Amino acid sequence: MAHDLVIFDCDGVLIDSEMLTVKVEVALLAEAGIAISGDEILARYCGISMKSMLADLETRFARPLGDNFAARHAVELAALCQTELQAMPEVEAVLDALTGKICVASSSSPERLRHTLGLVDLYRRFDPHVFSATMVERGKPAPDLFLYAARNMGVEPTRCVVVEDSLPGVAAARAAGMAVVGFAGGSHCAADHAQRLTAAGASAVVAHMRDLPPALLAGAAPGRLR
Repeated sequence: MAHDLVIFDCDGVLIDSEMLTVKVEVALLAEAGIAISGDEILARYCGISMKSMLADLETRFARPLGDNFAARHAVELAALCQTELQAMPEVEAVLDALTGKICVASSSSPERLRHTLGLVDLYRRFDPHVFSATMVERGKPAPDLFLYAARNMGVEPTRCVVVEDSLPGVAAARAAGMAVVGFAGGSHCAADHAQRLTAAGASAVVAHMRDLPPALLAGAAPGRLR
């Protein structure tokens, strides 16, 4: 391995959850009088925390959403995930193939991470090394969460590589001084998603989990992934 720690984002990387999240958000925002498409939600808010998304929406539409929105969102998304959530294909085999340290660093809350990863039997693979944006002052695209994860795992940032599907996540990893492998295999990823991740700073992009281990092994140092 060219790195000592692989940091996985959760939604859109380990689990194919982004379209489920968007479905709930479009419906709840419509109830609140905010008409917004799923494509716009993905383009503007994919990869950032609920707190940051709601703050931006309230500013843009001059409409308070309050704590009730987040609470309803959590309940309705949990119910939807219970019946429809799936792990990314072949992710278990990838985790089996990795020999170094692994952890999760996600914009989702600790409760949601425990629930969603637990539904697809992945939480046990990472516990207790599951880190949430609620644990730091600033979420993605700030580097705080990835630096926090590296510090808790006892690994220097330059020896870490992040697996991310979102532009804010790629920006956060680069700001933390970490290499990034982009993942464009989620159901939410458009045809140009790989190009967008590359333009944002991903050193390599894979469309299938089976291609991740070779991408991680492609370089002798984090900056040489290709």
